[in-house]
Amino acid sequence: MDKNGAIKLVDAAKKKGIERFVMLSSAGSDNPEQAQEEMRHYLEAKHDADEHLKASGLTYTIVRPVALTNEQAIGKIFADEKVDHTDKSIPRADVAAVLAQSVTEEKTFNKTFEIFRSTLPIKEDLNNM
Repeated sequence: MDKNGAIKLVDAAKKKGIERFVMLSSAGSDNPEQAQEEMRHYLEAKHDADEHLKASGLTYTIVRPVALTNEQAIGKIFADEKVDHTDKSIPRADVAAVLAQSVTEEKTFNKTFEIFRSTLPIKEDLNNM
C-alpha cells in the first residue's frame, strides 16, 4: 500500500469525483536517498505516492509522522513542514487523530507536514499550520 496501492487509491478518488484526500506518509520521505539503506526503499515508495497525490489536482494533506509507538494517545503534537526526528516518537492513536482532524481542517489543505508527540492539543497545533 506504500506506493502502487496508494497511487491507485488517488487515481480512483479522482475518477469518482472525490476532491479531498488525506495521505499517511512517513518522516524522511521527502529525501529518501538520505535514509539508512534498510529504510530507503520504503521511503522512496512513500515519496513517489506523495508526489503523485500532489500532482493529482485533489485537495490533499500529507501527514508524515516520526517513529510510531503503541503508547497511549495523549492528544498533543507538534506539526511543521520539517521536524528534527532525533529521539522523537508519536503514538499511533495520535497519528490517527491527526489524520481524522485533517479531513476538515482547512489549514492543512494542500500541505505536507511532519508530526511528533509534544505539548499542543492536536486541533490547536493544526490551526497554526
